[in-house]
Amino acid sequence: MNTSPATDVEGKIAIVTGAASGIGRAIAELLHARGAKVVAEDINPDVERLAGPGIVPLVADVSKEDSAQKAVALAVETFGRLDILVNNAARIMSKLVVDMTREDWDAIMSVNVTGAFLHSREAMKAMIPNRSGAIVNIASYAAYFAFPQIAAYTASKGALVQLTRTLALEAIEHGIRVNAVGSGDVVTNIWAGKMDNGSEFLADHGRKAPIGRAARAEEIAEVVAFLASDRASFMVGSVVMADGGMSVKIG
Repeated sequence: MNTSPATDVEGKIAIVTGAASGIGRAIAELLHARGAKVVAEDINPDVERLAGPGIVPLVADVSKEDSAQKAVALAVETFGRLDILVNNAARIMSKLVVDMTREDWDAIMSVNVTGAFLHSREAMKAMIPNRSGAIVNIASYAAYFAFPQIAAYTASKGALVQLTRTLALEAIEHGIRVNAVGSGDVVTNIWAGKMDNGSEFLADHGRKAPIGRAARAEEIAEVVAFLASDRASFMVGSVVMADGGMSVKIG
């Protein structure tokens, strides 16, 4: 393998969902810095701030079928093809199951799972003729461990892991690799509007990991860039844990 991290996605065309801030923005910026052209998608209009040579923003709701179609069409029409899809968009809420409405449940699942399904399906259609591509899903150690009051989120991340594994088996015969990152606590604004001082909460919770801290978004982006690159050419259906050791900790 003659590539280096600085050039490992050079010339690739990528879609990154949830790209307006946090992990998604870090991924979009890192892929672009390493030579990829990027469609940056988010429901938040702030994603338009990323616009520039080689980065095209798309304001869209990832849970909608036509959003996935628009994102893939935009990548192909603007840059000629699609090589990488990063399903990062996610939502979270804090409610006991007995207090949760059907609408609450659907709101989380529609973004975290259905959005990934729709974008993966449409991306596959564009990638299959080229017999190459990489899909990276942003999962969580919460796919394997339960926490009170975030049942919809943990269920969605568990489903995303199983979608990753199943799609990996279907995709590899077409030369497309599907993997996931099991992210730990990352200091982002995912709790914005849902709790006060959400970033501080994530930073504090991250200190419970063996590494003793939460991650920076850029640290997760590095793992994504690797999985999306040819340097990870033998990785199929993997869930790479980047959680500071949280998933191997007992007690």
